[in-house]
Amino acid sequence: MSESNNRPEYASFFAVMGASAAMVCSAPRAAYGTVKSRAGIAAMRPELIMKSIVPVVMAGIIAIYGLVVAVLIASSLNDDISLHRSSLQLSAGLRVGPSGLAAGFAVGIVRNAGVRATAQQPRLFMGMILTLIFAEVLGLYGLIVALIHSTE
Repeated sequence: MSESNNRPEYASFFAVMGASAAMVCSAPRAAYGTVKSRAGIAAMRPELIMKSIVPVVMAGIIAIYGLVVAVLIASSLNDDISLHRSSLQLSAGLRVGPSGLAAGFAVGIVRNAGVRATAQQPRLFMGMILTLIFAEVLGLYGLIVALIHSTE
């Protein structure tokens, strides 16, 4: 094992695991958020279909948060990465991944109930959007912390 200046051969493993955690946790929950609204969208009246698509787009943004962090981590990989730097990148992936997981779960639940409620009473649309924004912010907080960790 060649270890010089705190740069062991296995250091890049932690950075790759951070990129994996970012994508593996955030993308499936974004898909879950989309799937949860399928019945509500199918039951929508034609004039309300476009309003019901807004939450689907918001769920896709959660996956983009994980993708951004994974690309940042992957683009900074090199052969002589330090153990400290790769640990920060692992931490960045573990910040955005689980926060995307929680945000996707929250968005899915809100979307399911919100789309059905909007189908019955169109005036509830703005309340649904505000609740979705508050659920989406969970993922945004994770992205901000991950960006701070991955750019140190």
